[in-house]
Amino acid sequence: MSAGKKFSLRNRIRSFGYAFRGLGILFFHQHNAWIHLVAAAVAVFLGFFLKITVTEWLFVVAAIGFVLSAEAFNTAIEQLVDRVSPEKNPEAGRIKDIGAGAVLLAAATALVIGLVIFLPKIF
Repeated sequence: MSAGKKFSLRNRIRSFGYAFRGLGILFFHQHNAWIHLVAAAVAVFLGFFLKITVTEWLFVVAAIGFVLSAEAFNTAIEQLVDRVSPEKNPEAGRIKDIGAGAVLLAAATALVIGLVIFLPKIF
């Protein structure tokens, strides 16, 4: 926050609008986010169907939030890199690859959490 700027409830409320607009962009325009949402829906369905514990729910919800946040950050990085460097650029490509790798790490972590929680209940 700027040193001379006063707190404004109106501005804070407006900032939530920007955040929701960003989520709309993510979930309505990013195909990979759709895949993560489907995986999240499957996890939530399995959680209810298999009656997982409160502690297990906490891990499932944290994993879902972790993956969706990683996807959002990666999307923002990709948008910024494309804006700053629209031409083919190996450095820009590496930056985007690192962001995609972060999403892959988050998704792999979520998969492990899901396997640990759901496999024993299924078998």
